[in-house]
Amino acid sequence: MNKSMLGGILIGVAVAAAGGAVAGFGLLGGAAKYAEVLEVKPVHKTIRTPREECQDVAVEKQRPVQDEHRVAGTAIGAVVGGVLGHQVGGGSGKQIATVAGAAAGGYAGNRIQQNMQDKDTYTTTENRCRTVQDSHQEVVGYDVRYKLGDHVDVVRTKEPPGARIPVKDGQLVLGGEGPGRS
Repeated sequence: MNKSMLGGILIGVAVAAAGGAVAGFGLLGGAAKYAEVLEVKPVHKTIRTPREECQDVAVEKQRPVQDEHRVAGTAIGAVVGGVLGHQVGGGSGKQIATVAGAAAGGYAGNRIQQNMQDKDTYTTTENRCRTVQDSHQEVVGYDVRYKLGDHVDVVRTKEPPGARIPVKDGQLVLGGEGPGRS
């Protein structure tokens, strides 16, 4: 082997080693192959779903009134009041007492019948419904804080990444999602 051949081999080995080192760090500037994941935070969304909630409740109702103007109570009260008024006094005072008794008895009979009608109730069951909102949380993505070289940034992903995110041509490779800054 001669000296020039040995020198050529040494120079070739040195160039190959230098080329491998440059390729290992990326071309000029040592571009990183991975971004380091610093923090992953799930992003939640509240989902509200309306539904109808029904229950049977006891309801008190007034019975239908048959004598709306309370004629029976007024008439009976007037008769009773007139009879009682007729028992009082004498002469022309008896007629005045009878008329006054009939008027007062008619009024009292009307009020007594109204009170009885107001208290004439029954209880029934009714189905009452209302709309209520059910809610739950869903994860809609992940805010990922990462470091690429000296640069720290945040990207939103659909799935949580591992400890590193691949980088190609200076851009994050996010499994087909494409980078999206939040």
